[in-house]
This record gives sequence, C-alpha cells and structure tokens, in this order.
Amino acid sequence: MTVTGNGNAPDVVDVVALGESMVTFLPSRPGPLADVPSFHRSIGGAESNVACALAAAGHTTRWVSRVGADGFGDHLLAAIGGHGVDVSYVRRDPDRPTGVYFRTAGDRAGASHEVAYYRAGSAASAMTPAGVDLDAVRAGRVLHLSGITAALSPGCLDLLRELTSPHPGRPLISFDVNHRPGLRRDGYGPEVLLDLARSADVVFVGEDEAEEAWGITGGPAAVREALPEPDTLVVKQGAEGAVAFCPSAGAGGAPSGGGAPQAPGCDDTLRPAATAPALKVDVVATTGAGDAFAAGFLSAALRGLPLKARLRHGHLMAAAALTAPGDLAAPPARALADRLAALDDTAWGTLRLGPGWTAADAEAVEEARTP
Repeated sequence: MTVTGNGNAPDVVDVVALGESMVTFLPSRPGPLADVPSFHRSIGGAESNVACALAAAGHTTRWVSRVGADGFGDHLLAAIGGHGVDVSYVRRDPDRPTGVYFRTAGDRAGASHEVAYYRAGSAASAMTPAGVDLDAVRAGRVLHLSGITAALSPGCLDLLRELTSPHPGRPLISFDVNHRPGLRRDGYGPEVLLDLARSADVVFVGEDEAEEAWGITGGPAAVREALPEPDTLVVKQGAEGAVAFCPSAGAGGAPSGGGAPQAPGCDDTLRPAATAPALKVDVVATTGAGDAFAAGFLSAALRGLPLKARLRHGHLMAAAALTAPGDLAAPPARALADRLAALDDTAWGTLRLGPGWTAADAEAVEEARTP
C-alpha cells in the first residue's frame, strides 16, 4: 500500500469526504444494457460527489478512500483531483481493483432502469481504521460520510463506527443515510444505519427512505422522534421539498466539535425549524441530486446562513445536478445562488429551471417562471 501524498501533517480543510468512488459507464443511448453498443466513462461516488460540488462552490475539500493500482484508479484520482479536491491521502491497493458500474439512461426510479455494479472485493471495501490516515480524515471542519460505506465490508463498518464515536477534536459529522437495500449483508442492516445516524451531528434522510429502512411512517416529525440525537436533521420529501429540525430537547448527540456554525434561530423543539419547497426543474437525470443537495446545504452551513437558506441552497445545487447528465454538474455561481435563495416565497415557488440555467445571468433565470 502507498499513499499518494508526501506524508506531511495534513492541512485543515473545510470538508473531508470519505467513501468509495467508482468509474461509471454511462450509455450512449437509451435502452436495456444488453442493447447499448457503447458507454461514456465518468465517475461516481456519493461522498466524492459532495467533495467535488463543494470544491466547485469555493470550499477546500479532501477525499479519502482506496483505489486499485490500475488505470481506473488513475482516472478517479485525476478526475476528482481535477475538480479541485485534495486526493493526496487516497491509498492505492496493488491487490484489489477499482470498482466500476454501468447504468442505463433515464430516471433511476423507473422500472426499466438497470445498474450493474462490479465492486465486490474492491480496493475501497478494504478500508479499515488502521488502513486510512485518521488524522487526514479528521482534519476538516466537517467530515461527510454515508451509509453506503458501512455496507461495503465489516472493516468499512468498523471505520465508520470509529469516526462517528466521541473523540477529542472530532469534526462535525455529516451523515447521508443513503439506504441501499441491495448492499445488505450479514452483520449489516437498517439498524446499523440508525445507530450511525444517531451518532452524527447533521443527518440527511429521505422520508421514503426512513419508511423503507426503518418502517417509520407519520411524516418528518416521526423521523425526528426516531432520531432526536443529531444537532440538525434534514428530512427530504422528494418533489415536495425538505424540512430541517434543530436540536431536540434533551438530545444526547455527540458534540459538533466546532465545525459548521449552528443555524441562527434554532430552538429546542420537535417541530421543523425550517421548510423549503423543492424547485420546479426540467429533469435530465436524477443521479447525483441527493449528493448535490447535501453539498448545497453544507456550503450554506459553512457560511453560517440560516436553516431556510441552507435548505434552499441544497435545492439549488440539486437542481444543477437534475438538469445535467452524469453524477456531477457545475453549481450556480455563489452570487446567483444567493440571489435566488433570497427570493420571496412566491417568487421561489414559481421559479422553473432547465438545462444550462447555472450559466445564465440572474435576470434570465428569475424570468423563467411556471405559468
């Protein structure tokens, strides 16, 4: 095993993201995988997607993982590093390959959507507490993790438990549940995700995801009752939007460690502290939208913006991903995002975004309204 960096003490960055990234093969045309004649190579990974989006938004980020000592590993390091992300603490594995996957075009939620993963025994699945530079992982204001990593192997689960446990100087832990039923294995199940989420400071979970994983019904308030510990809980409601909860009374979550600032106006209730309807968008592809939402929310959190603004910035970053192919999309410039996030509720509710909107001027974007 080798480290691509020089072994010096890690610099402190805004956000560290840890998890597996894979080379993604996107189809050249719609249809079943068996009928697609060629594929375009790209990259995909929940945590690295967040790191890339945050880097594009002007934050310092680091991605920590393992990749194979192969051409696909070279491509991942070059591509993710090319987005401005520090990849110097990614380890190369001479014995295990870099994971890859193929997917069909179109909406992931559609019945005809196919994904073929080739990640079993991948280099990233060999991550353990002893196999990564924990100082580099913890050298961030925020450490972003997801439930996908915990599902890869017992060693990866041990690593996430180590990182989410109380620790002197622990950064603020951001955790995206990312429930993937297809990754279930012995020793890993929905209850593991619940335990990890309870140990985090900021948690992202879909309302439908909470029902599928934990059988929670009754809306966002019921999710909060099951997860009172995190300082901030964001419950995503698909096309309806998202709600955010502040610390609940008597919550026993781990300390935030001085990472992203607490949102102004938070109080100790089980009622949502902020809500933000989703934007109307002309969807090109849904892949990566959840990661983009987390990146937008965290970007606004790092800037100390109020909870409602954090949710709106999450929606704006997600809209950038939804209106572009692939897992990654250029986010709107900060000035444009700030201007749109500050719209009144009526203007926000009638905004409609289509492909290319992130490169348009603010006036043109604001003129795009839903009849």
